[in-house]
Amino acid sequence: MKVLIIGSGGREHALARSFAQSGNISELYVAPGNAGIALQFPCVELSCTEQIIAFCQNRQIDLVFIGPEKPISEGLSDALRAASLNVVAPSMAAARLETSKGFAKELMLCHRIPTAKYYKLSKDDELNQACQELGFPLVLKADGLAAGKGVIIASNPEEASSAYLTLANNGQGVIAEEYLTGWEVSLFAITDGVSFQTTVFAQDHKQLCDHDKGPNTGGMGAYAPVPEAEPYRREIETRIVAPVLQAMRDIGCPYQGILYIGLMITKDGPKVVEFNCRWGDPEAQVVLPLLETELSEICSAIVNCEVDKLKLRFKTTTALAVVLASAGYPFEYQQGTPIHIANQVMDKVLFSGVAASEKGLVTAGGRVLCLTCLGSTLAEAREIAYQNLKLVHFEGHTYRKDIGLRTNLI
Repeated sequence: MKVLIIGSGGREHALARSFAQSGNISELYVAPGNAGIALQFPCVELSCTEQIIAFCQNRQIDLVFIGPEKPISEGLSDALRAASLNVVAPSMAAARLETSKGFAKELMLCHRIPTAKYYKLSKDDELNQACQELGFPLVLKADGLAAGKGVIIASNPEEASSAYLTLANNGQGVIAEEYLTGWEVSLFAITDGVSFQTTVFAQDHKQLCDHDKGPNTGGMGAYAPVPEAEPYRREIETRIVAPVLQAMRDIGCPYQGILYIGLMITKDGPKVVEFNCRWGDPEAQVVLPLLETELSEICSAIVNCEVDKLKLRFKTTTALAVVLASAGYPFEYQQGTPIHIANQVMDKVLFSGVAASEKGLVTAGGRVLCLTCLGSTLAEAREIAYQNLKLVHFEGHTYRKDIGLRTNLI
């Protein structure tokens, strides 16, 4: 099988490593990839849809896997299917589950899928009404793609007004939601549009600083599995996953690919925080290394509509990932800083924001790299990860020291 992965981050590096472990992969490319990924896999610069299609046809690519949300939202998967190419990613219409919070909320409301109460805002008086009815804290979200950073939690009317203006000034609609209390967990559904199977649970750490303090980020670390979530699996599958896939079929937009379900486990049970139309980042960096079933087999089941026949298996070990970010992230951050990594940990590093220079790899993004380690227990995986982290360095780097130490699980 010849595979092309679209994307340039740590998720795509994790996908490439997972595909490489499949026994039937003859050629593997990443477009555009990054300088770190290029140390291990061929990276190709394909600047438009036409170039991607031409590359696939010339190289006789058997499967295209689209990693990030942006090309999906721009219709790349539709164009590839129109060119008779096999692709793992939902259509642009189905991806509205992620690209439009309003669409997702309305769909969940119509199909009684548990989620937070909400208001779709378009003017100040609607914000005032939302504040009165939903109370504080109040969650405000950009109604569109925001790279995991379009969420602001307001604790009073003044903060709510400021958050609304910030999000609205970015040219997107704004959603106001009630603040859910509980603990968050992520689950992925592998689906061909009709049948589905779910992965192990993962837990992301979104805030920049220890103890879930500081601004929201794209994710500062994760671990999997999350045994505390297992008692809720059947309820999540029957009350959330199955209904949303049925709803998408009912409106003529069957969802085919990987569906991320961000959940809050509340005293009233699991509720949907958000849907994403792809593997999460950094959750992919801990879920994919636990796969026993070959990723190529999973993808073939998706494109051939045979997910019901898939034997999905995971290792019994635990994976934990810690993200190293540039100084200043998630705001203005430094770039061009040399990165030093000991050879013995290179196989545990997944690269995101890096570039090549005469000095070797240098920082070129907010989240620079992720270090993923496996252990027989969460405590062991955590110990191994933080010991290995001592062998990775760049000036001004920042990371959380409490990945895997959450104590708020109920």
